Amino acid sequence: MGVLRGAFGRRRSQPVLPQDPVVAELVDALAPDRVRMDSAERALFAHDASVFTGGVSGPVCFVTSAAEVQAVMRIAIRHDRAIVPRGAGTGLAGGAIPLGAPIVVSTIKMNRVLEVDTVDRVAWVEPGVVNLDLTRYLRPLGYHFAPDPSSQQACTIGGNVANNSGGPHCLAYGVTSNHVVAIDVVLPSGELVTLGGVDAEPDGYDLRGAFVGGEGTLGIATRIGVRITPNPPVVRTMLVSFDSAEVAASMVGDVIAAGIVPAAMEMMDREITRAVENFVHAGYPLDAGAVLLVEVDGQDEGTRLDMERITEIAHADGARSCRLAADEEERALLWKGRKGAFGAVAQIAPAYYLHDTVVPRAALADVLRAVYEIGARHDLPVVNVFHAGDGNLHPLLLFDPREPGIMERVHEAGKDIVEVSLAAGGTLSGEHGIGVEKRDYMSMMFSDVDLEHQNRLRRAFDPACRANPGKVLPASHSCADIQALRQVPTGVWA
Repeated sequence: MGVLRGAFGRRRSQPVLPQDPVVAELVDALAPDRVRMDSAERALFAHDASVFTGGVSGPVCFVTSAAEVQAVMRIAIRHDRAIVPRGAGTGLAGGAIPLGAPIVVSTIKMNRVLEVDTVDRVAWVEPGVVNLDLTRYLRPLGYHFAPDPSSQQACTIGGNVANNSGGPHCLAYGVTSNHVVAIDVVLPSGELVTLGGVDAEPDGYDLRGAFVGGEGTLGIATRIGVRITPNPPVVRTMLVSFDSAEVAASMVGDVIAAGIVPAAMEMMDREITRAVENFVHAGYPLDAGAVLLVEVDGQDEGTRLDMERITEIAHADGARSCRLAADEEERALLWKGRKGAFGAVAQIAPAYYLHDTVVPRAALADVLRAVYEIGARHDLPVVNVFHAGDGNLHPLLLFDPREPGIMERVHEAGKDIVEVSLAAGGTLSGEHGIGVEKRDYMSMMFSDVDLEHQNRLRRAFDPACRANPGKVLPASHSCADIQALRQVPTGVWA
């Protein structure tokens, strides 16, 4: 099958009048209706989906091409301004929050599927393409985009690349970096380069691998070549219930130890399971201490045998029940519950802080127990819904933002969860990124030498520390101090 082309819709906005030389140049480079300086729009772009505040946005630029990104970058260079790339703003680590009133470069209008090559199994897309829209576009061709974050109905491919996002099916298929072959990038110098390539072994260093997960600190992606995955012939999904989350966690390791790598293994504890069931009515057991959603895919006979073995392991580990989805409708309903879990939390509390660490599977039960203890110690309800197969924890600390002093307790509990996870041999983040959330925790995991080498890599891409400053690396190893000197005078943008 040859090459297909397509596009998604675009939205319109109102023009803005130039207010200073920088804004005037941006308007000339783009168009009056794609440079925003009104307070409402800037306030919107000062936040992302995280609980972190303190962002101040400068002009918001809606770019539509690599040439326009280059133009904005060159204006930023001439006026010594920082830039912050931004997709849908669904990030949970504060990575898209603008610090110091930089120019915000929104790629949300760069939302076209440019080309689908079913011979090389590569799709070329712009960074503003929504994750789930790409899979919907590919489905009639017999393919999908494997990384599937829970926010896939809203998050963009560019944001997935920035944070090296995962999702429920990364257990078998890997995270975003495993599915990106090449990226066109506007460097902080304004130069347009291609990192990686369709060839199995592109020449030179793997700069594509360095860029994925760079959280916008190395440049701005303008075109992305992603691997497309054939749709499996058979998919089987089973819901397993247990008396406790700790017992359920034990089954996860036993399944992997038996030589079976499911497509997905997702866990929800009692309180979140009840909230999900009230929301989707999928038949989740309301009296279970925890549930596991286990999925296998492949050929018919192989998936049947895998499910039989997984069922045996579940019963041996004390499962209360094992329920195999009877058809695609029931399977979709079970997944609707899992994908909608974070929204269902509104039934329990008005707000939550969604954490993200990774621990070894063997440590899952112990760390889960510690997470509940941390919540109790800080007087914060905790529910857990996470990618159990690869140990990617997502505790939700529930709170009411109107309560005085609550955010201090929330962040202290978050720090305790980081410390417990690292002590168990885990890592700071599985898929949300570092951003500002865990920037100051990097020294818990990396030595000064490690951090200095990371800073050297960053400066190789961005010597002036212009791209998304103040993110990822702590102040002693980053551009945070340089950004402070680049603050826009009060009354101009701030």
